[in-house]
Amino acid sequence: MWYFTWVLGLGLACAFAVLNALWHEVNESDPGRAQP
Repeated sequence: MWYFTWVLGLGLACAFAVLNALWHEVNESDPGRAQP
């Protein structure tokens, strides 16, 4: 039964990484910054 907690923890870690990357992508665009 150890694999249930392992898969759950891995899924939560991946979800957190994706949400963190999306949050950084959204907050990276500053008004004073020139976009190429």
